[in-house]
Amino acid sequence: MANQKDTAGTLARTPLYQLGVELKARLTSFGGWEMPVQFGGITREHEAVRNAAGMFDISHMGKFTLQGKNLISQLQGLVPSDLNRLQPGQAQYTVLLNPQGGIIDDIIVYYQGEDNTGTQQVFIIVNAATTSKDKAWILSHLDQNQVQFQDISPAKVLIAIQGPKAIDYLQPFVQQNLQPIKAFGHLEATVLGKAGFIARTGYTGEDGFEVLVDPEVGVELWRSLCDAGVIPCGLGARDTLRLEAAMALYGQDIDDNTTPLEAGLGWLVHLDTKGDFIGRSVLEQQKATGIKRRLIGLQTQGRNIARHGYQVLSDGKVVGEVTSGTLSPTLGYPIALAYVPSKLAKVGQLLEVEIRGKAYPAVVVKRPFYRSTQKG
Repeated sequence: MANQKDTAGTLARTPLYQLGVELKARLTSFGGWEMPVQFGGITREHEAVRNAAGMFDISHMGKFTLQGKNLISQLQGLVPSDLNRLQPGQAQYTVLLNPQGGIIDDIIVYYQGEDNTGTQQVFIIVNAATTSKDKAWILSHLDQNQVQFQDISPAKVLIAIQGPKAIDYLQPFVQQNLQPIKAFGHLEATVLGKAGFIARTGYTGEDGFEVLVDPEVGVELWRSLCDAGVIPCGLGARDTLRLEAAMALYGQDIDDNTTPLEAGLGWLVHLDTKGDFIGRSVLEQQKATGIKRRLIGLQTQGRNIARHGYQVLSDGKVVGEVTSGTLSPTLGYPIALAYVPSKLAKVGQLLEVEIRGKAYPAVVVKRPFYRSTQKG
């Protein structure tokens, strides 16, 4: 079971890698990992998640457990969101910030509660390519005499089951009733008779669950779900699904040089309800004076797809850059995310995108491009 890179240049493989090979998945390099980009075709996988259920191997993502006294108050200084609001069994999507207010990574913090000794427990999921960076950053800002930090990334499998029928497919393999779990809720669960962790989270814009289990349980669960009719999905469909839902991809739509306010993530910034945190002064300044650029949604005409890195024009001049773009399988037309000056960010604003040396019309549209009517 090769979970980590053994030598420079060697791609890591998750414990489910061999199952992808058996299913004749097309593989690609992603964040240092060899991952399935598609199984039976991106459009088929995308539609399965929108209409029924699909599943993704996301075991490559970083997984940290933390426990200790005053843990939440220590984590408060690393993120702009107020973690004090979390009750046991609740989670917060948020961002780690650098002193310039730039996004080190987007993460999910799962609060698992406090025992009778005052020891708090938290589980954190981070992006695959930033796992080492995030680990070093978090550890450098915590009191390691008080907090026990464990990187369990290689030791666990993480499977995302997504779609309006995700609960119907997953429930037979889980002892606990999944129905009462609200969005971003989570619990310790019994999966195929073994200990696991289940959260009602995802990266597709649909209802769904992410299941954390030991590798051998993960292999059995993947096979069982496959036999039950859940469609295996790769990174290709994961990207088209998240883009329709206007969910940011770290390293493209957000990075160390973008602040949450510029990225349209102002809802993560709780300046009024929490104290100091890294990057606060920059966000306060941006709030007071306004931001110079903003992440927008774009729609282009015909089948002219605005891809990552393409230039955005206004009156023939370059004003911004596309960060993500695709032909939306659900909507049937090209969509994109791009940064442009704030004065050009209003819905309805006419712009152009340069595609293969020619300027094509584009219009600023509302985000998300797609919103599910069936989310749990």
